[in-house]
Amino acid sequence: MTATTEPGVLGFTLDPAHEAHEPPEAGGLRRDGVRLLVSPDDGDAVDSHFTALGSHLRAGDLLVVNTSATMPAALDGRLPDGEPIIVHLSGALPGEVWLVEVRRPDDGSTAPLWLDHAVDIELLKGGTVRLLTRFSDSKRLWIATFDLPVAIAAYAAEHGRPIRYRHVPREWDLSYYQTIFAREPGSAEMPSASRPFTPEVVTDLVGQGVAIAPLLLHTGVSSLEGGEAPYPEWYRVPDTTASHVNDVRHHGGRVIAAGTTVVRALATVTDEHGFVHPGQGWTDVVVTPDAPVGSIDGLLTGWHEPESSHLQMLEAVAGRNALQRAYRAALDLGYRWHEFGDSHLILRAGHGR
Repeated sequence: MTATTEPGVLGFTLDPAHEAHEPPEAGGLRRDGVRLLVSPDDGDAVDSHFTALGSHLRAGDLLVVNTSATMPAALDGRLPDGEPIIVHLSGALPGEVWLVEVRRPDDGSTAPLWLDHAVDIELLKGGTVRLLTRFSDSKRLWIATFDLPVAIAAYAAEHGRPIRYRHVPREWDLSYYQTIFAREPGSAEMPSASRPFTPEVVTDLVGQGVAIAPLLLHTGVSSLEGGEAPYPEWYRVPDTTASHVNDVRHHGGRVIAAGTTVVRALATVTDEHGFVHPGQGWTDVVVTPDAPVGSIDGLLTGWHEPESSHLQMLEAVAGRNALQRAYRAALDLGYRWHEFGDSHLILRAGHGR
């Protein structure tokens, strides 16, 4: 096995055997047929299944979910010299501009394309993407404007397809990239922590006294460069959800974020006393062990690559030692990574009844 953790650090090499290359449905399983590793910060990780999620939570807990729906955000185009490229929409920014990533076709998938200057990109189905300037210090992300016959969302719905990377060797319909909570299109890639939820799992949770509350965060592309800071994303935390979070924590329940997107949204509206306020806008909040979120007691997530900035967020919730134990266990037990892979439930000790 080449997937290992190095002693003393949260570093590992991910091999193809630990990658999910297709949805579980392709192998005859249901969405909720994936595995679930449960890792408290005061004990050993527990090997379980997603259908047993309710047995690891308790009455009075609150699960906060993201209702953003996935856009078909990959668009075909070509550079002025005729070179074929793929434009990945990463999200709208203030000022009616968009964040995009330009990639090149590569053996059925895509690879990064480092452009050394701004250009106009011709989209094959009509329209133009004008690259204006690089975003911050990124080599791959550009701030861009669009000249299209229709709105960007409508254009993508008609001519786009889901973003796909090398670990998924064939295309899948957009429906495979939607969660059951999806209501409002806007995410470049699926908020995948909630993908395994089925009506049966939700019914079981509610029957056991676990409540569910919504918020919205439109997530951008995930193929971050090493050391690249997260970029602004649009969020909305409703008044009812903010009140629900505060009430649950006041009465000793736990707030479990379904996904790193939920953590980021709640971090944006949580004050220094751990009180959550309603709000909306673009967030550039970065959650780290030095800047944890006082309103969150647990996190349901997938498995993240070694260079992912999300690992800092996970460490902020789990603690370094518990996170190390969890990743070692997941690698040893053959858990699968990426959007179609297995799940990880992190629970903090020290709060609740």
